[in-house]
This record gives sequence, C-alpha cells and structure tokens, in this order.
Amino acid sequence: MGRRHGLEIRTVAASDAPGVAELLTAAGCPVPMAADRLDALRHRSGTAFLALEWGPPSGIVVLHWYPTLLDGAPVAQITTLLVAPDDRRRGIGRQLLKSASQAARMAGCDSLHLLAPPEAPALAAFCAATGFSAGDGSFVRPLRKKS
Repeated sequence: MGRRHGLEIRTVAASDAPGVAELLTAAGCPVPMAADRLDALRHRSGTAFLALEWGPPSGIVVLHWYPTLLDGAPVAQITTLLVAPDDRRRGIGRQLLKSASQAARMAGCDSLHLLAPPEAPALAAFCAATGFSAGDGSFVRPLRKKS
C-alpha cells in the first residue's frame, strides 16, 4: 500500500503467520496463527494490512465489509487494530487506519466502524483523535464527506 519513513504498509500474506503470531503474543493476545486464516482474509469480503519496519510486524489491521438493510452502501468494520507495545505513539496506527479507510472506500463503503472494548481507554482516545465518534458497541467514522 505504501511507505513512510521506512515503514511499509502492505496486504498480509499467508507467509506472515509467524510474525503475526509474534505480534499478537507481544500485545498480550497469544493466538496460534495458521497461514490459512490469513489467506482466507484476502479471498473474502475483507482484508488485512501489516505495518513492517525491521523484523516482525509492528502492527496489523483487519477489515471486513458487508451490506446491511439500513444502509445504502456496504459497512466496513475493523475487527482488529493492533500496534506492538514498543512501537506505539509513532503514527503506525494512523497509517494502518489510513490504509483500511482507503480499502473500505474502494469497496464502496460509506462508513467505518471500529469494534473496541469499553475497557480500553487508550484505544478510545485514539479513536477520538482520528475522527471516530462513540457508537453502540463500536466507534464510527464516515468515509465520505457529506454533500
């Protein structure tokens, strides 16, 4: 997707499974990562992006989109947004969010929802700083300017 000061944002690949598992473990979410899970994200209504500098991934965002009865356009939903603890406060989360927003717009979505647990005040502050407003169980941000 792009580069910024040595940081590369790109689509996740099945071969990234060990690095993603290491990232999740470092963030306190140890999940055995199977390559087929990552590969499945790329072949359905969604995608995932990795932030890479040196070594294992610095961050990941997982995005899905789907139609609803109440919206005229598909809704995009971020189910995972994670930056490694040692790499936080360096703009990596914003870059991942920018890539996810671009992918959602290309999928025809008008809004972006970020699922976040209420007990995550740092994530709530990040959402407020990046244009999200608190919704029912998630944070919501429009992807297109109102005409």
